[in-house]
Amino acid sequence: MEKKNPWKTKSTELVYQNNWIALNVHQVINPAGKDGIYGVVSFKNTAVGVLPVSEDGFIWLVGQFRYALNEYSWEIPEGGCPKGETTLEAAKRELLEETGLVAEKYTLISRLHLSNSVSDEYGEIFLAEGLTQREACPEDTEDISIKRVPFDEAFAMVERGEITDSMSIIALQKLELMLLKGDLAF
Repeated sequence: MEKKNPWKTKSTELVYQNNWIALNVHQVINPAGKDGIYGVVSFKNTAVGVLPVSEDGFIWLVGQFRYALNEYSWEIPEGGCPKGETTLEAAKRELLEETGLVAEKYTLISRLHLSNSVSDEYGEIFLAEGLTQREACPEDTEDISIKRVPFDEAFAMVERGEITDSMSIIALQKLELMLLKGDLAF
Protein backbone atom coordinates (compact mmCIF):
# COMPACT_ATOMS: atom_id res chain seq x y z
CA MET A 1 0.00 0.00 0.00
CA GLU A 2 1.41 3.38 -1.07
CA LYS A 3 1.29 6.01 1.68
CA LYS A 4 1.20 9.78 1.25
CA ASN A 5 4.36 11.69 2.13
CA PRO A 6 3.76 13.30 5.55
CA TRP A 7 6.81 15.61 5.21
CA LYS A 8 6.49 19.13 3.79
CA THR A 9 9.56 20.88 2.35
CA LYS A 10 9.66 24.64 2.98
CA SER A 11 13.08 25.29 1.42
CA THR A 12 16.26 23.54 0.29
CA GLU A 13 19.84 24.81 0.45
CA LEU A 14 22.78 23.12 -1.27
CA VAL A 15 25.60 23.37 1.29
CA TYR A 16 28.27 21.23 -0.40
CA GLN A 17 28.93 19.22 -3.53
CA ASN A 18 31.76 17.48 -5.36
CA ASN A 19 31.95 15.01 -8.26
CA TRP A 20 30.28 12.23 -6.24
CA ILE A 21 27.84 13.73 -3.72
CA ALA A 22 25.75 16.78 -2.88
CA LEU A 23 24.62 17.75 0.63
CA ASN A 24 21.30 19.56 0.90
CA VAL A 25 19.73 20.95 4.05
CA HIS A 26 15.96 21.08 3.91
CA GLN A 27 13.77 23.24 6.13
CA VAL A 28 10.76 21.01 6.71
CA ILE A 29 7.52 20.52 8.51
CA ASN A 30 7.79 17.04 10.03
CA PRO A 31 4.97 14.46 10.26
CA ALA A 32 3.95 15.90 13.67
CA GLY A 33 3.42 19.32 12.04
CA LYS A 34 6.50 20.91 13.63
CA ASP A 35 9.30 22.85 11.96
CA GLY A 36 12.57 21.00 11.55
CA ILE A 37 15.62 20.41 9.40
CA TYR A 38 16.62 17.39 7.36
CA GLY A 39 20.05 16.89 5.83
CA VAL A 40 20.23 14.62 2.79
CA VAL A 41 23.33 13.33 1.02
CA SER A 42 22.50 12.84 -2.67
CA PHE A 43 24.70 10.52 -4.69
CA LYS A 44 25.50 11.38 -8.29
CA ASN A 45 26.18 7.73 -9.21
CA THR A 46 24.22 4.53 -8.71
CA ALA A 47 26.10 2.02 -6.53
CA VAL A 48 26.93 -1.23 -8.32
CA GLY A 49 28.19 -4.50 -6.84
CA VAL A 50 29.25 -7.71 -8.58
CA LEU A 51 29.48 -11.14 -6.99
CA PRO A 52 31.73 -13.27 -9.23
CA VAL A 53 31.06 -17.00 -8.74
CA SER A 54 32.96 -19.85 -10.38
CA GLU A 55 31.41 -23.17 -11.38
CA ASP A 56 33.23 -24.85 -8.48
CA GLY A 57 31.85 -22.45 -5.85
CA PHE A 58 34.66 -19.93 -5.42
CA ILE A 59 34.13 -16.19 -5.26
CA TRP A 60 36.48 -13.24 -5.55
CA LEU A 61 36.76 -10.59 -2.87
CA VAL A 62 38.64 -7.33 -3.10
CA GLY A 63 40.35 -5.75 -0.13
CA GLN A 64 41.11 -2.08 0.22
CA PHE A 65 41.57 0.61 2.81
CA ARG A 66 38.39 2.66 3.14
CA TYR A 67 39.31 6.25 3.97
CA ALA A 68 35.92 7.23 5.43
CA LEU A 69 36.07 4.33 7.92
CA ASN A 70 39.83 4.43 8.53
CA GLU A 71 39.72 0.63 8.15
CA TYR A 72 40.68 -2.11 5.72
CA SER A 73 37.64 -3.76 4.16
CA TRP A 74 37.03 -7.04 2.28
CA GLU A 75 34.18 -6.64 -0.21
CA ILE A 76 32.72 -7.82 -3.46
CA PRO A 77 33.85 -5.70 -6.44
CA GLU A 78 31.89 -2.44 -6.31
CA GLY A 79 31.78 0.98 -7.85
CA GLY A 80 29.64 3.76 -9.21
CA CYS A 81 27.48 3.96 -12.30
CA PRO A 82 27.40 7.48 -13.73
CA LYS A 83 24.53 8.88 -15.76
CA GLY A 84 24.75 7.66 -19.33
CA GLU A 85 25.95 4.19 -18.37
CA THR A 86 23.67 1.28 -17.50
CA THR A 87 24.19 -0.53 -14.21
CA LEU A 88 25.05 -3.68 -16.17
CA GLU A 89 27.75 -1.81 -18.13
CA ALA A 90 29.11 -0.43 -14.86
CA ALA A 91 29.09 -3.89 -13.26
CA LYS A 92 31.10 -5.31 -16.17
CA ARG A 93 33.55 -2.40 -15.99
CA GLU A 94 34.01 -2.66 -12.22
CA LEU A 95 34.53 -6.43 -12.32
CA LEU A 96 37.25 -6.08 -14.95
CA GLU A 97 38.90 -3.06 -13.30
CA GLU A 98 39.07 -4.56 -9.82
CA THR A 99 39.63 -8.28 -10.48
CA GLY A 100 40.52 -8.67 -14.14
CA LEU A 101 37.50 -10.97 -14.57
CA VAL A 102 35.06 -11.03 -17.47
CA ALA A 103 31.79 -12.94 -17.15
CA GLU A 104 29.60 -14.64 -19.76
CA LYS A 105 26.42 -14.19 -17.69
CA TYR A 106 25.20 -11.44 -15.37
CA THR A 107 22.04 -11.72 -13.28
CA LEU A 108 20.57 -8.88 -11.25
CA ILE A 109 20.07 -10.36 -7.77
CA SER A 110 19.27 -7.34 -5.60
CA ARG A 111 18.16 -3.72 -5.66
CA LEU A 112 18.70 -1.72 -2.50
CA HIS A 113 18.83 1.63 -0.72
CA LEU A 114 22.04 1.79 1.27
CA SER A 115 21.29 4.34 4.01
CA ASN A 116 17.78 5.63 3.43
CA SER A 117 17.51 7.75 6.57
CA VAL A 118 20.20 10.21 5.44
CA SER A 119 20.89 9.54 1.76
CA ASP A 120 19.23 8.72 -1.52
CA GLU A 121 21.95 6.22 -2.46
CA TYR A 122 20.54 3.41 -4.56
CA GLY A 123 22.36 0.27 -5.65
CA GLU A 124 22.12 -2.88 -7.71
CA ILE A 125 24.01 -6.14 -7.25
CA PHE A 126 24.76 -8.59 -10.05
CA LEU A 127 25.79 -12.25 -9.92
CA ALA A 128 28.55 -12.89 -12.49
CA GLU A 129 29.06 -16.43 -13.87
CA GLY A 130 31.15 -18.04 -16.60
CA LEU A 131 34.33 -16.25 -15.60
CA THR A 132 37.49 -15.69 -17.63
CA GLN A 133 40.62 -14.16 -16.10
CA ARG A 134 42.18 -11.12 -17.76
CA GLU A 135 44.32 -8.33 -16.33
CA ALA A 136 42.93 -6.04 -13.62
CA CYS A 137 43.19 -2.29 -14.18
CA PRO A 138 42.24 -0.51 -10.93
CA GLU A 139 41.68 3.23 -10.79
CA ASP A 140 44.35 5.54 -9.34
CA THR A 141 42.37 5.82 -6.09
CA GLU A 142 42.33 2.04 -5.59
CA ASP A 143 45.06 -0.01 -3.94
CA ILE A 144 43.32 -3.38 -4.15
CA SER A 145 44.15 -6.88 -2.96
CA ILE A 146 42.26 -9.76 -4.54
CA LYS A 147 41.50 -13.13 -3.01
CA ARG A 148 39.61 -16.11 -4.37
CA VAL A 149 37.87 -18.03 -1.59
CA PRO A 150 35.29 -20.80 -1.34
CA PHE A 151 31.80 -19.36 -0.95
CA ASP A 152 31.43 -21.02 2.47
CA GLU A 153 34.53 -19.14 3.70
CA ALA A 154 33.22 -15.80 2.41
CA PHE A 155 29.86 -16.46 4.09
CA ALA A 156 31.70 -17.35 7.32
CA MET A 157 33.57 -14.02 7.05
CA VAL A 158 30.17 -12.29 7.16
CA GLU A 159 29.10 -14.35 10.17
CA ARG A 160 32.37 -13.53 11.98
CA GLY A 161 32.01 -9.82 11.26
CA GLU A 162 35.05 -9.72 8.97
CA ILE A 163 32.97 -8.48 6.04
CA THR A 164 30.97 -5.43 7.11
CA ASP A 165 30.25 -3.73 3.77
CA SER A 166 26.46 -3.72 3.31
CA MET A 167 26.42 -4.54 -0.41
CA SER A 168 28.78 -7.46 0.15
CA ILE A 169 26.74 -8.84 3.03
CA ILE A 170 23.52 -8.59 1.02
CA ALA A 171 25.14 -10.24 -2.02
CA LEU A 172 26.55 -13.14 -0.01
CA GLN A 173 23.32 -13.67 1.93
CA LYS A 174 21.32 -13.57 -1.31
CA LEU A 175 23.63 -16.21 -2.83
CA GLU A 176 23.15 -18.38 0.26
CA LEU A 177 19.36 -18.10 -0.18
CA MET A 178 19.65 -18.97 -3.87
CA LEU A 179 21.69 -22.06 -2.99
CA LEU A 180 19.25 -23.13 -0.27
CA LYS A 181 16.27 -22.69 -2.60
CA GLY A 182 18.02 -24.62 -5.37
CA ASP A 183 18.06 -21.62 -7.74
CA LEU A 184 21.82 -22.08 -8.16
CA ALA A 185 24.22 -24.94 -7.54
CA PHE A 186 27.96 -25.52 -7.68
